Amino acid sequence: MSDSAAHRPQTLAIDIGGTGLKASVLDESGKMVEKHVRVATPSPCTPDILTEALTKLTAPLTSYDRISIGFPGVVRDGRIITAPHFKGKAWRDYPLAETLSRRFGKPARLLNDAEVQGLGIVKGQGLEVVLTLGTGVGSAVFSNGALTPHLELAQHPIHKDETYNDYVGNAARRALSSRKWNKRVLKTIGIVDALLHYDVLYLGGGNASNITVALPDNVHIASNDAGITGGIRLWDEVVWNGVLGSRSVSAVR
Repeated sequence: MSDSAAHRPQTLAIDIGGTGLKASVLDESGKMVEKHVRVATPSPCTPDILTEALTKLTAPLTSYDRISIGFPGVVRDGRIITAPHFKGKAWRDYPLAETLSRRFGKPARLLNDAEVQGLGIVKGQGLEVVLTLGTGVGSAVFSNGALTPHLELAQHPIHKDETYNDYVGNAARRALSSRKWNKRVLKTIGIVDALLHYDVLYLGGGNASNITVALPDNVHIASNDAGITGGIRLWDEVVWNGVLGSRSVSAVR
C-alpha cells in the first residue's frame, strides 16, 4: 500500500437513536468499510451509560482516525442542549463530543442525527427537507446544500395539544392502525410543505418503512444508512464551517 493510501483518514460514524445505537467505519469517500453494528439503546440512558454502551459497540470495528456522531436532540458547539428521549438533568449542556473524543482518543464532531442523515441524502439543489420517523420525529432543512438553523419540529404542536413526536412518533404508530398512522404521515407532510414550501422532502428513520400510502412526487423515502454515511460530511470543512452555531470542537486527549 502506498503512503498516500495508508494515510487516507477513516471515520467512525455513530448514529444515536432513541431505540437503537448504530456504528460503522467509513472510508474517505463515505462508504462503510464493514457492516454496521447495532445494539438497543440502554434504558435508562445517562451520559455515562451511553458512553459505556458506545465503547462496547464500537470495540469490534476496524481502526479509524476521527469520529462523527449524530444525536437525537438539539446540539450546539459539541454539547447537548436537549435530549428528549433520555431523561435526566445530566444531559443538560453535556459535552458529548469532548467526552467521546477523550474516551476514544480521536477528534470528534457532533450534530443532530437528522442533520447528519440529511447530509448523506441531499443533492444540494433548492430547498431540501429531511424528516426522520423513528422513536420521535427528527428534522433538518438545507438550502442549496447548506444546513440552515435547526428547527426542532418534534416539539412543535401539530394537532390540538399533540407535538409531531406525539402525532406520528413510534408510540402513535404502535397505538394506531396502519391506515390511520399513514393518514397522519400524509397530514404531517402537508403541514411541513405549507410551512416551508420545500422543493424535495426526504423521509428517513426506521418507521419510514411502514409508509404504505402513495406519496407526492417530490417526497421520497431515503435509506437509513445515511444516518451513518452522512457522518463523513462533518469532516468536509466547507460543510462544518457552515454549520451555524458550531465552532471547532474537535478535541483530543
